[in-house]
Amino acid sequence: MKGRSQTLTGLSDPTVARKPAGNACPASVFCEEIGMEVVARDLCRPFTTEDGSEIRELLAHRNSAIRNQSLAEATLRVGQSTRTHYHPKAEEIYYILRGEGRMKIGEEERRVGPGDAIAIPAGTPHQICHQGQEELVFLCCCAPGYEPHDVVFTG
Repeated sequence: MKGRSQTLTGLSDPTVARKPAGNACPASVFCEEIGMEVVARDLCRPFTTEDGSEIRELLAHRNSAIRNQSLAEATLRVGQSTRTHYHPKAEEIYYILRGEGRMKIGEEERRVGPGDAIAIPAGTPHQICHQGQEELVFLCCCAPGYEPHDVVFTG
């Protein structure tokens, strides 16, 4: 049907792979006329990782037509840090939306803030530590897409 769009709400556990019915995806709007998917951030239910960061998986094979990468929003509360880890297969990009932090990649450390894009090569240990007065919020893009089994904690 031309111009029809479909909306589904409620993203269940993002670590469980699900095949959407037809072209519809949880928490997304699909416009058949132009083949566009738009995921509403507020409909993506956050989950908490082992190190306490809050993650909203925005686009990945679990909730969209995307197959070779993933996009998530991460939030660290004041004083919080991720555990040092690496991804054997995935390279990653962090893009800082708000807040300030200290990024460590390998042995190098640097202060980061809004507008900074950080390249994290596959296999490289990394950690981000919150260092500010407001939440640290950043986007995480992984290619290939994020998978829980592609995380190795080192610290």
